[in-house]
Amino acid sequence: MTSDRGQLFVLSAPSGAGKDALLYHVLRACPDLKKCVTVTTRQQRQGEVDGVDYRFVTPQQFEDLRSADALLEWAEVFGNFYGTPRQWVLDQLAEGNTVILKIDVQGGQAVKSLYPESVLVFVAPPSVEEQERRLRERQTESEQDLSLRLSEAAREMAAMPEYDYVVVNDDLAHASDLVRCIVRAEGCRVRPPRKG
Repeated sequence: MTSDRGQLFVLSAPSGAGKDALLYHVLRACPDLKKCVTVTTRQQRQGEVDGVDYRFVTPQQFEDLRSADALLEWAEVFGNFYGTPRQWVLDQLAEGNTVILKIDVQGGQAVKSLYPESVLVFVAPPSVEEQERRLRERQTESEQDLSLRLSEAAREMAAMPEYDYVVVNDDLAHASDLVRCIVRAEGCRVRPPRKG
């Protein structure tokens, strides 16, 4: 029996795996998929649009959201805070929409514990060498930050078995097709009726 309640997907990846580019392609191919805009205290990068890529807030604004229990999950990553707006997600799911969250491994694990029916997709880089090349090409981190990101990526890769699916992003078009297939297949899954 299927439910008219929406479905929740989580897309996680270590730095340099190409999750932003991948998600952009998936959203273009799946216009019904609703992307949650993450709240963050990190600095806005060139080309990013507030309210589209992220919702950029001050540390105090973030603390206010956290204190008000307005975040579904939150984490500190590389000295910056990131969080998922709770009410937006709940409203979208209640309306029967399919929602995708682009969050880190910590966040993915937190969402799965709150919503066991959520579907977690891990995006992996084709190799450590390619991952480092992509990070260097971005030119957004210092050598120290780059080293920190690569070290953290190794820890995040260790969480891969906790995810429902793994997509290796070696070819953007192919990886995008795989994510779209996962979303479509999960939409056809027979699920037990929700309790309560």
